[in-house]
Amino acid sequence: MNQDSSRKWWILSVTSLGALLSSLNFSTLIIALPELIRGLKASVFQAMWIMLAYMVAQTVVVLLAGSIADRIGRKRLYLIGIIMFTIVSFISGFAGDATMLIFWRILQGGSGAVLIAISTAIVADAFPKQELGKALGINITVVAIGQIVGPVLGGWLTTAYGWEWTFWFNVPFGVIAVLWGLWTMGFKREKSADAAKKFDLGGLITYTLSVTGLLLTLTWGPLQSWSSPVVWVSALLFVVCFPIFIRIEMRHPAALLHLPLLLNRTFSMGVYSGALNSLARMAIMFMLIFYYQGVMSFDALKAGILLIPLAIGMLVFAPISGWIGDRFGEVLPATLGLLVSMAGIVGLTMNAEADSSYVLQAVWMVVISIGSGLFNSPNTGSVMNSAGPLRRGEASGIMSLLQNIGMIFSIALVMPIITSNIPKDAMMAIFSGTMVGLDGANASMNGFIHGLHIVFYSMGVLLLFAAVLSYLRKSKKAAAAAGHLSDIGRATVEK
Repeated sequence: MNQDSSRKWWILSVTSLGALLSSLNFSTLIIALPELIRGLKASVFQAMWIMLAYMVAQTVVVLLAGSIADRIGRKRLYLIGIIMFTIVSFISGFAGDATMLIFWRILQGGSGAVLIAISTAIVADAFPKQELGKALGINITVVAIGQIVGPVLGGWLTTAYGWEWTFWFNVPFGVIAVLWGLWTMGFKREKSADAAKKFDLGGLITYTLSVTGLLLTLTWGPLQSWSSPVVWVSALLFVVCFPIFIRIEMRHPAALLHLPLLLNRTFSMGVYSGALNSLARMAIMFMLIFYYQGVMSFDALKAGILLIPLAIGMLVFAPISGWIGDRFGEVLPATLGLLVSMAGIVGLTMNAEADSSYVLQAVWMVVISIGSGLFNSPNTGSVMNSAGPLRRGEASGIMSLLQNIGMIFSIALVMPIITSNIPKDAMMAIFSGTMVGLDGANASMNGFIHGLHIVFYSMGVLLLFAAVLSYLRKSKKAAAAAGHLSDIGRATVEK
């Protein structure tokens, strides 16, 4: 194995470490919320925003990060992101109140967006097309490991040392990732065709305002009130700014959002099916959290551990599906994965009652995670290959943006169904882990189970639609367009 051949695996190890940090961050903090509320004397609403602030900030920044990476260098910006993430994680553990922690979570989400938006593009740059699926499968396997380890690690750290350590444990991993990344990738600025072009300031402003407005609408409404002035102002901000943003992007020579990418069927069908898959997975996870902590009366730690089967299948099948996609094409394993997940949801729904066996539920959760493992690696490889080397950072940002919006939209979809059967205060207390169990007479436990079934079957239908979109990328014309974009990008980079 020559030096160039071995270096790509070292680069993959750096991006995998970043992926591990990102996945652990979410799963450990959910378990720590009850202790965090007590330690900071926070309200349940503040605790919810400690979780959501990270996701909202990440979604706002992720497209910007991908675009900037294509201008100043992906590896350089990725290392800056790890440095910021590490510093903010350290400071977050010293937060004296919930408001301050929410502020630091916004910064942490922004730096986490850099890791998510760029890591896929860096891997795609390092590996040839015929090995990309396998490499991305390894990255996704690391994410699955984080989802499995996170609840146990979060419970242990919180119980033994306090909520602060759910942030501080990131620091040594972050320091190692920075030093390892500097040695492996260096800090040299990469050449870019867009570097000399005028920065899209108008696009940045209108994008930030419109996406922030959309996300605040989707999160503030279900948690507080859809009639709140915050919701109406945020919705108006989105309605006004988003068309202006699209108009700017159509004309700017170095636009944040390269609209021709979305006209490429291989690319667009991949990112749309990925967004629907993310929406469905997050909706299922939210409903299961309420099911285990509310209906089944388990505490937050046990509920987190019971959700581990949702990641086990990804651990095994993500690298396998990546290898299959590299050898035989990405469309078949990606589409099959969505159909397998849909079958798992149907099976889980039929075994989600107040007195159902957890063993059967775990089996169907594993089936769902197998489907996710089959889908994610080849789908991501297909999207990256269709974008070509020149637009990979931006393509990764668009893909992450739509997936994050899908996850946040699932909150707006699920919360009204839950609160139609459970009082809003009880719903928020259950999710934050400060309340365990439901009063069946007052909270309409049977009504909640009925609502859960509606959500699960709806997500099954969404995954069927996603499978259709995934299959539609399969055409000679789409493949030719993807290859043309890739060739253009590769030729530009070589120049």
